[in-house]
Amino acid sequence: MDLQYTKDFLERAGVIFSPGLSQDEIQQIQRTWRFRFPPDLKAFLMFALPVSKGFIDWRQLGREQIAALLVWPYEGICFDIENDNFWLEEWGPHPDLLEEAFEIARKAVEVAPTLIPVCGHRYMPETPYESGNPIFSVYQTDIIYYGRDLANYLENEFGHGHGRETSNLRLPLSHFKYIEFWTDFC
Repeated sequence: MDLQYTKDFLERAGVIFSPGLSQDEIQQIQRTWRFRFPPDLKAFLMFALPVSKGFIDWRQLGREQIAALLVWPYEGICFDIENDNFWLEEWGPHPDLLEEAFEIARKAVEVAPTLIPVCGHRYMPETPYESGNPIFSVYQTDIIYYGRDLANYLENEFGHGHGRETSNLRLPLSHFKYIEFWTDFC
């Protein structure tokens, strides 16, 4: 990913940046929240930190706000369990008690790759710990691929209407990296 090119086209789309995160800031965020930024997301955030249009301002956002973003995928699953009778077959029989159903979902999310908020309800999985992980749009159990990787996502989200061609999101699933648990929703 050409970081300068990406920053330039995002600025043309109206994204505002602060100076990139330092190595110490990255390490502190990762220690606090118990995840590692994949290499491409880490490089992007260290090059320049986007702070507008729903991006996560890792310097300024409070602990409660970041915690809420990290728990958003689980809470969305619970919402659909409670309100839309959602249940994955691999979880076994649906319990009668809602609290038991939530506990089963919580355990499944805990062992799944951590989803790191990127912008709004767009998330990148922590693992595999390598560049090129996809970006998911996560809204309850409506979880879809929104980019093959970070660069593709940014083009999809911010390129339309700014002189850039938006990538086709209707590609077969085989064109996207499989991510344990989360891909099963797509």
